[in-house]
Amino acid sequence: MNIARHIKVLLGVVVIVSACTFDTVRSPGADGGANLAQGQQIFRFDTFGDETFWTDTLRMHEVIATAVDPTTALSVGLKVDSQALPPAVVDGIKSGRISLKSPATTVALLKLNAVVGINGTVETIDGKDTLTRVGVTCALCHSTVDNSFAPGIGKRLDGWPNRDLNPGAIIALSPALPEATKAIYNSWGKGKYDPRFNQDGKNGPQVIPPAYGLKGIHRITSTGDGEDLAYWNRYVGVTQMGGHGSFTEQRTGVKVTNGTDDQVSGKLAALQAYQLSLPAPVAPAGSFNAAAAARGEALFNGIGNCASCHSGAQFTDANLRLHSPAEAVTEAAGVPSYASRSATKQYRTAPLRGLWQHAPYFHNGSAATLKDVVASYNSRQMLGLNREQVGDLAEYLKSL
Repeated sequence: MNIARHIKVLLGVVVIVSACTFDTVRSPGADGGANLAQGQQIFRFDTFGDETFWTDTLRMHEVIATAVDPTTALSVGLKVDSQALPPAVVDGIKSGRISLKSPATTVALLKLNAVVGINGTVETIDGKDTLTRVGVTCALCHSTVDNSFAPGIGKRLDGWPNRDLNPGAIIALSPALPEATKAIYNSWGKGKYDPRFNQDGKNGPQVIPPAYGLKGIHRITSTGDGEDLAYWNRYVGVTQMGGHGSFTEQRTGVKVTNGTDDQVSGKLAALQAYQLSLPAPVAPAGSFNAAAAARGEALFNGIGNCASCHSGAQFTDANLRLHSPAEAVTEAAGVPSYASRSATKQYRTAPLRGLWQHAPYFHNGSAATLKDVVASYNSRQMLGLNREQVGDLAEYLKSL
């Protein structure tokens, strides 16, 4: 069955109920709920006008309309919000009446605002739904779904890093890029992105970080650039997403202005408020060995020496100090130091709440598991932990 035709019939109903297709943060009130609801809308659906980059420059609307069916989209880590799908569409997908092998299906899903982090403008041209413009939102990289409907399809999980997403492979689909640039983008792999490559030309992809558990932390990037989340939101919104606005950083020499209509500045306060409202997810019951974790906690605060930097309620000293690259265990030979490309030229101690959720670890993803993390510190800092102690400490990290 042609999903585009099927969904077109349902769109009148969808428009009426669309305000109910996602969970609001809380009811507007004296506690700032209205601001949080606005921030959620910005986080999920606002492109800051970046269609001028993704459409006019990269021509991604052409790629999506001709070559990206839902199966392909899911294979590069794009997610579908099941709560944005009308019941008849859900039934059609389950029964197989609606094909996931046609790009027209992707266009129809974009018309429903069901593709997480991608906004499309769909117009009827010569009787056919046609994708005319496309842009991206914060949710593209910093949301995923719970897979409650199918792998890659489910309820939104805002703030969770999409480690299935392959941003480089998606960007490399653009017909506007030279082959050498496409090769660099394709080298990044799933869950990684280099937010400085298009500014300094150096290739050093980083893992997509979580956007939850940041309340009370002033240095929210891995290198501690900026004193609040709004700083980095402006940087990403302007220099990475291509949103209309300006970003200037004298320490790195970055100075970018897109468009003449600032669509970023006025939204930063609400966006930051929403992101800071997102708690780190609690470790699921049974996901770690409680007895081993108890032993690991003693090691964390004792001979493991972890608490000397991973201190306080969020397990980070980022509000007090940053650390030189020499103190990090993540610098790799032959790869440009990520800290050297930043404004601070240093690293922040990563907060550990929700650590169980977002493997791989370290800013560059060089540790596949938490046991690998502990083993790296044990070796590089000569902690003297035996195999059992390494395992116990890893179990404690899983519990946070």
